[in-house]
Amino acid sequence: MMYDNFNWSQWHWQMMGGWWPGISSGWGLLLILLAVWALVWKGMALWKSARHAHKVWFVVLLVANTLGILDILYLYVFSKKSKSVER
Repeated sequence: MMYDNFNWSQWHWQMMGGWWPGISSGWGLLLILLAVWALVWKGMALWKSARHAHKVWFVVLLVANTLGILDILYLYVFSKKSKSVER
């Protein structure tokens, strides 16, 4: 057969540009930094919405991926500053 020695996985690797297309051009680093940025804000917003029992906000923040924009708005605009919690 003509294709017995053809390495399909190597061909696919080369056609896809290696591990991640554009990683060497700096776009990969930017993508990683944006992901970390969004993860930090999402974590803080989810934590605060859970502590304040804002169930709808928790679900929206969990599902929506907006690079932290919606999370930042929730933290600084929509969530009220909580007064000291009585124990």
